[in-house]
Amino acid sequence: MSVQQRLDPCLLSDLDLAAACAGGDRDAVRRVTTDNNQRLFRAAWSVLRDRHEAEEAVQAGYLKAFSAMGSFAGRSSLSTWLTRIVVNEALMRRRAALRRRAHLEAEGVMILDKYRAPDPEAPDAILAREQLRQLLERAVADLPQAFRTVFVLRQVEGLSVDDTAEALGLAAATVKTRLLRARRRLQAALAPEVRGALVGSFPFAGADCAAMTERVLAALPRR
Repeated sequence: MSVQQRLDPCLLSDLDLAAACAGGDRDAVRRVTTDNNQRLFRAAWSVLRDRHEAEEAVQAGYLKAFSAMGSFAGRSSLSTWLTRIVVNEALMRRRAALRRRAHLEAEGVMILDKYRAPDPEAPDAILAREQLRQLLERAVADLPQAFRTVFVLRQVEGLSVDDTAEALGLAAATVKTRLLRARRRLQAALAPEVRGALVGSFPFAGADCAAMTERVLAALPRR
């Protein structure tokens, strides 16, 4: 590895970047989190349907990934490997939440589902777009979970069929079928004029992205 590559994580291959992270290179960690925060948040949200819980799942997934970074063998891309870890973390949290819900309901406690809307203090100039995003997010949130995660990874994040299949542990044919069914359900639920706003939905960039990176860095042991 050249001196320039050691100094610039942007020049590293996935294998070298993983090795740098495993060696405690904080610039490499920052590069990985910054490049993947949005995708991983969207993947986690597709399972949990709650922004706070999705952020928690992403952070926990990162910490698991960085502790095991030395085992990354490059059989898939680093982003796909991270996505699978975060999706598994989100699924584990969802199962735990369902167990807690079942226990509370057995005790007669009423549970109210919450949906965290975008920042209510957003400028008036973008209010209409934020309302469209909320509409889209609610429509996607109403999809069955199996369809929802495939849809977010394929349609929103733009992963290939093979990468989505790898990340979710599914057959490629299953990914294609679930995406088709998700699209049909959304077409029935959404008016044509709002479908084009999909790519801007589930925002997790800017300050949110930077804050996630700093939380992960602060939680990692220094070497």
